[in-house]
Amino acid sequence: MNLLPKSSKEFGSVDYWEKFFQQRGKQAFEWYGTYLELCGVLHKYIKPREKVLVIGCGNSELSEQLYDVGYRDIVNIDISEVVIKQMRERNASRRPQMSFLKMDMTQMEFPDASFQVVLDKGTLDAVLTDEEERTLQLVDRMLAEVGRVLQVGGRYLCISLAQAHILKKAVGHFSREGWMVRVHQVADSQDQVLEAEPRFSLPVFAFIMTKFRPVPGSALQIFELCVQEQGKPVRLESAERLAEAVRERQQYAWLCGQLHRKSGLGSVSLDLCNGDTGEPRYTLHVVDSPTVKPSRDNHFAIFIIPQGRETEWLFGMEEGLKQLAASAGFRRLITVALHRGQQYDGMDSIQAELSARVMELAPAGMPAQQQVPFLSVGGDIGVRTVQHQDCSPLSGDYVIEDVQGDDRRYFRRLIFLSNRNVVQSEARLLMDVSRRAQKKRKKDKKKQRPVDDLSPAPGQSIDKSYLCCEHHKAMIAGLALLRNPELLLETPLALLVVGLGGGSLPLFVHDHFPKSRVDAVEIDPCMLEVATQWFGFSQSDRMKVHIADGLDYVTRLAGGEARTHYDVIMFDVDSKDPTLGMSCPPPAFVDQPFLQKVKSILTDAGVFILNLVCRDVGLKDSVLAGLRAVFPLLYVRRIEGEVNEILFCQLHPEQKLATPELLEMAQALEWTLRKPGRGWDDTYVLSDMLKTVKIV
Repeated sequence: MNLLPKSSKEFGSVDYWEKFFQQRGKQAFEWYGTYLELCGVLHKYIKPREKVLVIGCGNSELSEQLYDVGYRDIVNIDISEVVIKQMRERNASRRPQMSFLKMDMTQMEFPDASFQVVLDKGTLDAVLTDEEERTLQLVDRMLAEVGRVLQVGGRYLCISLAQAHILKKAVGHFSREGWMVRVHQVADSQDQVLEAEPRFSLPVFAFIMTKFRPVPGSALQIFELCVQEQGKPVRLESAERLAEAVRERQQYAWLCGQLHRKSGLGSVSLDLCNGDTGEPRYTLHVVDSPTVKPSRDNHFAIFIIPQGRETEWLFGMEEGLKQLAASAGFRRLITVALHRGQQYDGMDSIQAELSARVMELAPAGMPAQQQVPFLSVGGDIGVRTVQHQDCSPLSGDYVIEDVQGDDRRYFRRLIFLSNRNVVQSEARLLMDVSRRAQKKRKKDKKKQRPVDDLSPAPGQSIDKSYLCCEHHKAMIAGLALLRNPELLLETPLALLVVGLGGGSLPLFVHDHFPKSRVDAVEIDPCMLEVATQWFGFSQSDRMKVHIADGLDYVTRLAGGEARTHYDVIMFDVDSKDPTLGMSCPPPAFVDQPFLQKVKSILTDAGVFILNLVCRDVGLKDSVLAGLRAVFPLLYVRRIEGEVNEILFCQLHPEQKLATPELLEMAQALEWTLRKPGRGWDDTYVLSDMLKTVKIV
């Protein structure tokens, strides 16, 4: 039997409710959950000896159950004479102290300050069906009466779905009256709202409006949100921020419902925040693998990404996450990234903290009480140490952090917090050989487990022989295009590097090519300080840093009478505009008029090397076409597992090298650099950097 109205406006009709309860009979109708679901929040805000008024009581069992656990001073009112008669008959003998009165809550007959609590379970939602003037006036009278019959210090406790117009009206009304406003989430998701009727897709909230004594001239407004029964309320700065926070909880509940009903929703990610501070603590990515055949134990798993490794392709890119999920062999894998600035006590504490929350994201069909495995790399949560955090007027907030890599070596990273999943600069830290030796001696002496943590040396010295970034390795390999690599170490080599970052690229060239002269251009003076203080960078008579806009610097050189020429020009410049489809370089650096200026300061046999990061296919094609118009010979090297592409540009098509010749040149350069005393890292194979180069 369908008892719901044809129009929401009927909720405000006396005739509708009379007919409703006649048809419904004695069967209780529970809006937004039963006593068992609401008792936590009810007991938190109502004391057993307080005098309670229940408005719009209907035939809910809520008042009866409160009475049975010790709340004896309860008055119930409803506009329906039918339901009041039913409830009197049902409770006359068993609950003699509880009263039921037929009364209009917009014109109550009680004296002022008669109650300490006014309890409303869905009544405000039923009345405030729209924002028409007549409806708003009715609600104003209702809320004014609630305020009148409450004592100072009393609470209006309203159970609601907190739809936007209802939250706006309730919060606006009581905050203007100088009351404290708290919104407390009762149920976290649709699955936690038990089988009340009707079944709602939104979570249930309780508004707790506490009446304060009016203070003339005071503009104090208090807004709080509490999302766990025992959680600490979070103070919010405005009614707008409170509404936004509630909307986020509703969206999360909707997402949980969608994920529970079906899989394959596409890329889904969300942040779980610290309940005390509101700051993001975990970032979750939900990855479904529809090709995995369901079995008893492969429904669902959680993968904790070790700290500092969320920027790697496998953990930070959508394709990488899909590969991780497929290799894990679960129908649904949730990856969890840990945020910097948060404290974590280990895998066990993370598992305890996340267990209840991640179960809300479980797929349909997962057996009840099934254990959900928590996975990671090596079974730990990694190591991240924030060494420095600051704000640059040009680049914004940034952080310097040391992280432990998958080989137990430590790496230092520069991260711009505006794009926190992208490593701007990275350097390997030298391991402390003496500490390793001490640990080995202790192990031999006490027969302890081996220690494989290659801790950084005191002072965190930078390993300048090692290039961490794959695109930097490819850019260095591009020097093979200069021909005669054996002579590069013996003849002067002029390089211009635009974009300093941590300084790894120009420093590597400076240290490995003893006759080189390097000009580095950096627009942000803060980055020179970062490179010098944290990444082991230093200037010399062969390497100078110019604090300038790269566009202006190249333009000035191109327009000078005594024009400077470079054998190699490298652009490794990020864009500060996140709305563009190209994050490296900024579009102005590949405009044809500017590229002509770059051409004018490049030697005839020189090479222009550009780091391109562009997700917009059409824009990338346009950039390549523009480069070809200025530099007829163009090689492209795609960096595997990354969006980066390294472009090698030269002036004369006849300089073109076939792949075998190119690899031969790279090998010759590598052999030269591997000579004793050069400090070359043996893990580099320059020819590998050029195997996949294509001529465009």
